[in-house]
Amino acid sequence: MKYKRSKQRDRILQLLQQTETHPTADWLYQKLKKEFPNLSFGTIYRNLNILIEQNLVQRIPFGSTYDRYEARMSPHYHLICESCGLVQDFNLPQYKDINIQAQKMSDFEILRHRIDFFGICEKCRRRKSQFKYNKESTHRNKTE
Repeated sequence: MKYKRSKQRDRILQLLQQTETHPTADWLYQKLKKEFPNLSFGTIYRNLNILIEQNLVQRIPFGSTYDRYEARMSPHYHLICESCGLVQDFNLPQYKDINIQAQKMSDFEILRHRIDFFGICEKCRRRKSQFKYNKESTHRNKTE
């Protein structure tokens, strides 16, 4: 389908292309509401769906939490922090035969795959070790 060009859609795409985070619709709304005072969440979602349809943006679904969006369309994986929710691109070489193997082993016509790696990011690990250190120091001081 052909869509009329929109300043709001252009800015949404520009923001997605300029960020290395994988923002939610709410993040986009917060970034753009001063620039476009009449902006609504409906406008954000409508334009995201158009950009997805035009293959300029992809949705990264996260089950029961908010979907994330990105403008990087080349195949890649993600690292996801289970503590703070950070989503980061991970440039691991693609295993191209995985789709063929999955199709041979199932009755599905495999179109694509998605692999995400879950763990704890460096920032959260540092925060946790700092918290542990502070807690141990406080405990030691009380017992001395």
